[in-house]
Amino acid sequence: MTSPSKTQSSPSTTTRNLYRAAIVGAASLKGKELAEMLSEKNFPAVDVRLLDDDESLGQLEAMGDEISFIQSLRSEQFEHVDFTFFAADPDCTKKTWKKARDAGSTIIDLSSALENEPGAQVRSLWVERERGQVMAPELQPGPCVTAHPAAVTLALLLLRAQRAGALTQVVATVFQPASERGQKGMDELHQQTVNLLSFQSLPKDVFDAQVAFNMIARYGQKSRTPLDSEETRILRHYGQIAGEAAPTPAMMLVQAPIFHGHALAIFLETEERIELANLAKVLAGDHVIMPSAEEDSPSNVSSAGQGDIQLAIRNDVTHPNGIWLWAAADNLRISALTAVECAESMAAARPMGKIQ
Repeated sequence: MTSPSKTQSSPSTTTRNLYRAAIVGAASLKGKELAEMLSEKNFPAVDVRLLDDDESLGQLEAMGDEISFIQSLRSEQFEHVDFTFFAADPDCTKKTWKKARDAGSTIIDLSSALENEPGAQVRSLWVERERGQVMAPELQPGPCVTAHPAAVTLALLLLRAQRAGALTQVVATVFQPASERGQKGMDELHQQTVNLLSFQSLPKDVFDAQVAFNMIARYGQKSRTPLDSEETRILRHYGQIAGEAAPTPAMMLVQAPIFHGHALAIFLETEERIELANLAKVLAGDHVIMPSAEEDSPSNVSSAGQGDIQLAIRNDVTHPNGIWLWAAADNLRISALTAVECAESMAAARPMGKIQ
């Protein structure tokens, strides 16, 4: 798929450094968001192959101003591909990624299936820039795993918050949307909502629990992915991107009856009392916006489709040195942004791509 307009929009792009890319799981929620982000960010790809399992073969998907067919996951699809993005479920990623690696492709994993593979790195360019980190290009990099969007939000906010004063305690409750479980999770929440209103039995194939009109801290025993394993993954990713530069929060993950977007309630306790105005100054900036009092409060609805974290702050009524942060962010968009930025940073190791 050729897109001449992309080449013209980036002055630094020449015919010698255009890339070929592939999206595995192109029909997934993350895959669709990623395809849109590659176009929006003018990623210098002369060809983006949309790949998925048999259920999605032949399906039409938009890629910028163009329409492309989803193709099958055959080994030859990875030939001459510079970057392969894995937005499929973890099982598909594990079964397929070595085909892309063996074909010489750089791997960007949005499924977190590869974080234990040799040489894998969990990354967030937002956090790396906040910490002043510069990753040296590797000629043969291991898989790049995009940090969980909740971990990115926590790391960015806590790295900035501690600049206003020493933090003695951090507690976070993360409200997870159904979209973190893919389209099947979204569909199950929708169908549960419809069935409850019509007094019918509830489908529970994904969560094995009622999530419609309900909030839970544990899925049913038949759920393939326990909620506490997701909680552990967020904390693990937080530790890998924030390192020792920010305190480790006590955290609880709650499945909320929402389709899209994370919301986080974060309690900070400081050694000395901090003025809200001073804290607001250090928190606001790149990737963080604080709506005015006249605007709507941050929510999963207001953050949908936005590439920034929305944030509100207030004092705690019982703790003199306590402050609450209320944050909302579009989980799919942050994952897609992270993946594209990782690919851009790794392009230095592939200065000419495979387009000759």
